[in-house]
Amino acid sequence: MSETRRKLTTIFCADVQDYTRLMGADEEGTLASLKRCRESMGRLIESHGGRVVNTWGDGLIADFPSVVEAVRAAVDTQNELAGFNARRPADGRMLFRIGINLGDVIVEGDDIYGDGVNIAARLQTSAAAGGIVISSTVYDQVRNKVAVGFEFLGPLMVKNVDEGVPSYAVKIGDTRDETPSAERSGSARPQPVMAAAKAETTPAPGGRRLYGVLGVIAAALIGINLLSWQGVFWARFPVLALAVVAALAWNRDQARFNRKITLLAILALGLAGINLFTWTGQFWAIWPILGIAAVMGLRWSMRR
Repeated sequence: MSETRRKLTTIFCADVQDYTRLMGADEEGTLASLKRCRESMGRLIESHGGRVVNTWGDGLIADFPSVVEAVRAAVDTQNELAGFNARRPADGRMLFRIGINLGDVIVEGDDIYGDGVNIAARLQTSAAAGGIVISSTVYDQVRNKVAVGFEFLGPLMVKNVDEGVPSYAVKIGDTRDETPSAERSGSARPQPVMAAAKAETTPAPGGRRLYGVLGVIAAALIGINLLSWQGVFWARFPVLALAVVAALAWNRDQARFNRKITLLAILALGLAGINLFTWTGQFWAIWPILGIAAVMGLRWSMRR
């Protein structure tokens, strides 16, 4: 029997956009093109220190000991295949989508399994035809080491993974799919960016503006309350409401924690704040907070 073990590796997953349509239009020509593209891809993967783990249909999985080399191999692959497709008619181009993830996997013989592989496959299906999508674990390792651009796509939901996986599109040129049937759902299609000076985009600038506006409003309310002081700090309630709004906006954009559990925590803190601001000697918020804690505990225990 094959030895089973675990390792941390970079998973490279690729497949062909609209492969079924291409096969229906020209079966022999499509198979010949697929073989040629796979040979080029395999050569580039090996030249960057990677290993082709498996192939099936139009798909391919490889792994790399180096995260940087995995991304470089993907960029070189898409650039080389772009030259190959430039000589083909628009409706006959073989455009690969590539997803890359850094994760812990189960190794059994020559194959790899686990959530790390599933995430790479899901990233690949979210890529534009001729494009690359990477997870945040990959982005953290390569953002200052590879001369390409990155566009934050937000958290990507993956089957059997409770929390969204933050993902980035790698910008290496024009990755638009020119075939009308290649409509992608989910994340927005990345637009071409050739300049490395635009290598990194900051997520959720609107969120920062919202926090600034809420902060100004809160400061203004406190100032009005103090300047018109009559012994009552009435601004505490609108300031608490503004804090809850800011927390909800943060929770909407963040991908580090489970959003539903974090939402319950924000609700519990809001109730505690109301109880303290209306204190009459009784901590009545303990009961709804305990109920919320029980729900949070159930959700946490049910996570896979």
